[in-house]
Amino acid sequence: MNKILAKLGLTSLALLPSLAMAAPAVADKADNAFMMICTALVLFMSIPGIALFYGGLIRGKNVLSMLTQVAVTFSLVCVLWMVYGYSLAFSEGNAFFGGFGWAMLKNIELTAVMGSFYQYIHVAFQASFACITVGLIVGAIAERIRFSAVLIFVLVWLTLAYLPIAHMVWGGGYLAQDGALDFAGGTVVHINAAVAGLVGAYLVGKRAGFGKEAFKPHNLPMVFMGTAILYVGWFGFNAGSASAANEIAALAFLNTVVATAGAVLSWTFGEWAVRGKPSLLGACSGFIGGLVAITPACGYVGVGGALIIGLAGGLAGLWGVTTLKKWLRVDDPCDVFGVHGVCGIVGCILTGVFASSSLGGVGYAEGVTMGHQVWVQLFSVGVTLVWSGVAAFIGFKLADMIVGLRVPEDQEREGLDVNSHGENAYNQ
Repeated sequence: MNKILAKLGLTSLALLPSLAMAAPAVADKADNAFMMICTALVLFMSIPGIALFYGGLIRGKNVLSMLTQVAVTFSLVCVLWMVYGYSLAFSEGNAFFGGFGWAMLKNIELTAVMGSFYQYIHVAFQASFACITVGLIVGAIAERIRFSAVLIFVLVWLTLAYLPIAHMVWGGGYLAQDGALDFAGGTVVHINAAVAGLVGAYLVGKRAGFGKEAFKPHNLPMVFMGTAILYVGWFGFNAGSASAANEIAALAFLNTVVATAGAVLSWTFGEWAVRGKPSLLGACSGFIGGLVAITPACGYVGVGGALIIGLAGGLAGLWGVTTLKKWLRVDDPCDVFGVHGVCGIVGCILTGVFASSSLGGVGYAEGVTMGHQVWVQLFSVGVTLVWSGVAAFIGFKLADMIVGLRVPEDQEREGLDVNSHGENAYNQ
């Protein structure tokens, strides 16, 4: 037999699985490079994208506090992710949490492959998602929260909310087993962050003078710059979630372009009709609303479905930051829930509709109907809202017990930049 195998050679040997050992997985260089680029783009979304976008939306006396919160929470999440976050989100465990087998990235060899690229890149790619999710939350509690309280909250919420929801959706846990579709983070990132921000806005309370004084963005060009960075980085967010430089990545890329353009137009024309003038802030908000809405759907729906999702997302976001915000009576300075929450919910639900092959999507799992998939999507949204909301309540309450949530009113009125960080963004 050995002589026969020697004559057949290695190629023929591979055809005899009973006699040959399986060849080790090898990373594809193109996919590996693609995923590194996508990871860098998502990191770029947080620093400087979110920082500049949020920084421009708030008052000038608090802009440095926003930049600092985004930068330091970004770094804190990176460290926590390597220590235990990645392991609890993506290693084998139960329906809600992974285990500690990959804590401190132990037991992950240098040559370990995840799909067609090195697992170390998967660690970094998923870390970038965790970082930007936490960064989104701080926009809802801006201009009045203690810096130390933010850090305590992040530690608690990342552990109790982000990690289990990421495991439930992307780590093979409860919602994945239920068949929930979330290509790039509608539930895990946007709804997750939005409800945490909403809970925080209620618990921290309204800013001093809210409803009596004018609270306007201090630097719209900064908002536009942050928007442009987020738009470019989002292609790493969505296309990278295909985990390979393949046809699904191409579909996600194109859908992101189309949906975002549709949302900008629907938001702009909707605002024009309601308020009489189209604003730059509205256009920028339309960009974010469209990007959020298409995120859960981008690798599942066709281009026509993406356009409809974008148009719906733009109008839903406009409603969220005007009508819904008034109904909720909440002080959310950067409209985290109005945009990320509302558009994320719309996108998740419509994913269940337009993933249908009859509507140009990639199709459902075998035996699944549109009605069932939409129900699964609604259920995943509900689980995320409740789970994240409870975890956020715990996180903020613990921070309040330990250091207190709010700065004193006199410091708030003077500004967090000088009182919390000892700096001024602009010459007085």
